[in-house]
Amino acid sequence: MKNVLIIDGQGGLLGKQMVEAVKKLIPEADITAVGTNPVATTSMLKAGADNGATGENAVIVGARNADIIVGPIGIAIADSLLGEITPAMAVAIGQSRAKKILIPVNKCNNIVIGTDDKSTSELIAEAIEKIREISRS
Repeated sequence: MKNVLIIDGQGGLLGKQMVEAVKKLIPEADITAVGTNPVATTSMLKAGADNGATGENAVIVGARNADIIVGPIGIAIADSLLGEITPAMAVAIGQSRAKKILIPVNKCNNIVIGTDDKSTSELIAEAIEKIREISRS
């Protein structure tokens, strides 16, 4: 069973949807939800995450222990998510040996070229497929 770390900030909506999708489609995954704030963490826990924590140190420790890290692309960019991602968080995610599935959300001055304008649910479906591929390896 793979340890899936889902990181989100602000209201945690993307993380919530990701937790629900992983739980439904990959029920054997062990999901840890880490929010950059308590609202995001609570949202992901209510969606069914197995474990949850909040803040910078939780991201750092979680990144060290994860097999797969999932979240909006901003989790790997210091000062993104309206400043909720600290430089230490971005470094921990970037240096983690985990496979990273970064959802190309074009917000907070981070624009990903080469991606279609897809809905959040379409992006989550693609992320789930990638998690399945990684889980099988």
